[in-house]
Amino acid sequence: MEARRLRWAQALLLTVLLIPLAVMMVQAFAGGLGANPVQEILHRLGMWTLRLLLLTLAVTPLRRLTGWNTLIRFRRLIGLTAFAYGVLHLLAYVGLDQFFDWSILLEDVTERPFIIVGSFALLLMVPLAVTSTRGWVRRLGRNWTRLHRLVYLSAAAGTLHFWWGVKKDLREPAVYAGILLVLLAVRLVRRAGQTASSIQG
Repeated sequence: MEARRLRWAQALLLTVLLIPLAVMMVQAFAGGLGANPVQEILHRLGMWTLRLLLLTLAVTPLRRLTGWNTLIRFRRLIGLTAFAYGVLHLLAYVGLDQFFDWSILLEDVTERPFIIVGSFALLLMVPLAVTSTRGWVRRLGRNWTRLHRLVYLSAAAGTLHFWWGVKKDLREPAVYAGILLVLLAVRLVRRAGQTASSIQG
């Protein structure tokens, strides 16, 4: 894909990825987020963080399945957008939910398991976002690939954060957990095949 078409495609993708945020903001100003708008904002931002993390993990399997190698050029954009949603999720929790009450925030981060694991998931995304540029890819070499495997751990922690945060109906977090397990299984099967090939070779 030529550079100009790629830029347009990336711009279009970013627009699509930001639509949920725009819709939420419009609904928030119009009073259309239900009886507990803060919790609705937190939920939506958290869900889109997790969805985009899983989509990031799905790019490589989809590329291999379809043979469309250009897909890999959209992975960084999806990952950075996931991080942006995660940061907004954190800011909404700190500012809208807890009103910057640092004593309560400290207690939550140290004593509430689902907050702890959620914070861990976002923390793991920080080095991934920082090192997502081509410059960092060149500097780190093979270590860049090793570092970015943390995205699997971040997605697992994010899924667990969602699971523990749901009090009753676990069907939705179970769906996301199932998607994550499938993506992990695909990766493990491929690595096992590569290992077997190298031994035979």
